[in-house]
Amino acid sequence: MKWTDSQEIAIALADAHPDVDPRRINFVDLRDKVLALPGFADDPKHCGEKILEAIQMAWIDEA
Repeated sequence: MKWTDSQEIAIALADAHPDVDPRRINFVDLRDKVLALPGFADDPKHCGEKILEAIQMAWIDEA
């Protein structure tokens, strides 16, 4: 997975963290959770606020 795979990341986050409310997670924690996902292989420096917003919105839709 790469940063641009927001839907795939959101599904993986929903599966890995069913107890986390994606509406209440801060971007630092969200970034850490994405980086810890198995199968995630992208440069941490390529992440920005817009990417994290897209992932968070997709995760909210999954929840």
